[in-house]
Amino acid sequence: MNNRLKNAIALSLIPQIVMVKWLGSYPELVENYYSKGLYPFISSFFRIVFGWLPLSIGDLIYAFLIILAIRHVIIHRNQIRKNLRPFFRDIGMVLAVTYFTFHFMWGLNYYRVPLSQTLNLKDTYTTHELQIYTEKLIKKTNSLQYQITSDTSQIVDIPYSQKEIFQKTLDGYSEFGKKYEFFNYKNSSLKKSIFSTALTYMGYGGYLNPFTNEAQVNSKIPNFRFPVVTGHEIGHQIGYSAENEVNFIGYLVTANNKDLYFKYSAAAFALSYSLSEIKLRDKTKFDELYSGLNLGVQKNYEELNKFWLAYENRLEPVFKAIFNSFLKANNQEQGIKSYGLIVTLLVTYDAKYPVE
Repeated sequence: MNNRLKNAIALSLIPQIVMVKWLGSYPELVENYYSKGLYPFISSFFRIVFGWLPLSIGDLIYAFLIILAIRHVIIHRNQIRKNLRPFFRDIGMVLAVTYFTFHFMWGLNYYRVPLSQTLNLKDTYTTHELQIYTEKLIKKTNSLQYQITSDTSQIVDIPYSQKEIFQKTLDGYSEFGKKYEFFNYKNSSLKKSIFSTALTYMGYGGYLNPFTNEAQVNSKIPNFRFPVVTGHEIGHQIGYSAENEVNFIGYLVTANNKDLYFKYSAAAFALSYSLSEIKLRDKTKFDELYSGLNLGVQKNYEELNKFWLAYENRLEPVFKAIFNSFLKANNQEQGIKSYGLIVTLLVTYDAKYPVE
């Protein structure tokens, strides 16, 4: 490849960024022509191509590219030292190609119409509404825990293998897709990440590879949380990028599953977020509400907390800061805090579609 072409590709990054930001100001355009138009074909194609393979091709590609990049730097280190300009030009070229591929394959979904607008939900809620919803959720979570264990003090152990959880999640999507057509999911590509240990140290439950459309789930996370995380990653596959939205989709699909263990996992998941929001607003009220949880539910929360604490390390905040910057650069102003914005969707959805 000649230098002029390399320079042109590297410089193309600037107009690409401008174009993406311009498109981002027209969410209806992105929604109709990309998220509901082009993207479903791209997504289905890659799920058909890679979904049947037991290993994550995306993970293998990442590993290969990292090794290749390190090898290149080591072999050409002397040349790089003598002349940095071609090296930085090559980095710019790689970034330009990656930026284009990322947005073409999946990333433009960050700029689609918000899910709250699609579901005709309110944008805000009051503290009173939050408390009512949380109290209702506590009753539901306690009830499900007791139905499963017949003992309010016993921890809930989900008895399924991760493979079985994958299948039950797919069944849940199939059923829920009958209610909301835009949640339809076919040609699954759902896998346990080969980087699960690394993901755990980084503090992540999973991710979608945007270049191969494979949903990666951290195989180390406790089964108590596994169903919702699986639902979350499929939410990314069907074209939703915002973390609060896929958190909500993961909850909805899991909560509407016929399986009692899935219903419990979803209720406890939603409750953890609503209680966290209560804690930010009124610590005394939080303590009062938390004390009303069955001991078995509290034990599940402690199990999850101990799991993450066991993998705490000095680099985790660095990885979180990088991901925070990535989210902010992709139309999520709250960055990593956007996960917690699920509470707005939870409360307003329950107000419009109350479920006992």
